[in-house]
Amino acid sequence: MAIINELQLSKDLIRFPSVTPKDAGAIKFLSKKLKKLGFDCKILEFKDKKSKPIKNLYARIGKKGPNLCYAGHTDVVPPGNLKDWTINPFKPLIKKNYLIGRGANDMKSSIACFVAAVSKFLHKNRKFNGSISFLITGDEEGYAINGTKKVVDYLRKRKEKIDFCIVGEPTNPNKLGEMIKIGRRGSLSGKIEITGTQGHIAYPHLSNNPINTLVGICKKLKENKLDKGNKSFQPSNLEFTSINVDNKAHNVIPARARAQFNIRYNNLHTSYSLKKKISSIVKKMCKKSKCNFKIDYMVNGDAFLTKPGKTILLAKKIIKKITRINPKLSTTGGTSDARFIKKIAPCLEFGLVNKTMHRVDECVSLSDLKKLTKIYNEILVEYFK
Repeated sequence: MAIINELQLSKDLIRFPSVTPKDAGAIKFLSKKLKKLGFDCKILEFKDKKSKPIKNLYARIGKKGPNLCYAGHTDVVPPGNLKDWTINPFKPLIKKNYLIGRGANDMKSSIACFVAAVSKFLHKNRKFNGSISFLITGDEEGYAINGTKKVVDYLRKRKEKIDFCIVGEPTNPNKLGEMIKIGRRGSLSGKIEITGTQGHIAYPHLSNNPINTLVGICKKLKENKLDKGNKSFQPSNLEFTSINVDNKAHNVIPARARAQFNIRYNNLHTSYSLKKKISSIVKKMCKKSKCNFKIDYMVNGDAFLTKPGKTILLAKKIIKKITRINPKLSTTGGTSDARFIKKIAPCLEFGLVNKTMHRVDECVSLSDLKKLTKIYNEILVEYFK
């Protein structure tokens, strides 16, 4: 069996311009690579009326024993202005011991490292007591409607058991080995629309300005601190991301005013409890000002925490051994597909340094590629002992 090189596979994957939701052949290519290693591969395409079809991959080798899964995504964010890059973002290049290209950091190289680690493991352990699987989506950077969420539902229906999952998102702020993610904050977005009475600016008593009510609501929601955090999570936080009135006339009191917000919240709350709290404040203030209101919510995932058990402590020990850094167990950052996977399996997140993700000249250290492959390989060896 041929051993796969992580650098070469990283380059191969980066060459696919798989800007979400476009697959550009990345999933099929990865499936072929895994089939050569002996994996049973299923390309799963999901679609609905409101969103574009997405290709996903579930691959597994071994039918008995514990199933250790690796999860990641082949889709990438748009490169932005190509003139700002020093290279073509989809023609990877090595400069000063760094591999540059869109997806080098987030997260095609991490996928390549795990595939390389698996190839090395299988080369020495063809008959091992367990299963290794890959859950790869093309919908992590997009709306996450037809990606991991639906693959998880598919696996549930098939009663496919995953005992533990490693999500390969870039988790380290500055150096490889600094941070393992063992949970994530929840994310709740909302849009508030306040309706008053339009009228002439010179006769305010004949109108009801919705801006006044909306400003009061924004102030109240910001002043009302959600919590102080706990030992596992930082304090929950609400941020307004836009206030919009759509009124170009200087002498007209508008009929409507809108605002949108996002809350990143810890495990002291649920999306349900937050929606109830916000709706109550808005309703009370609108009743007082005699305005009408409408609120639309979108839940991106509730907060979750994986308690540090045997596998997390094992990974922590291996990471410290190889990088000589004692990784911090953290729940910081944005959302990831772990929010879906945690419904069927405990998980940790560990990948590359996230300093250049989504940026121009996204890159990864060649040294980090080798170290991450070694970390993933040793986790496999120790997990299946």
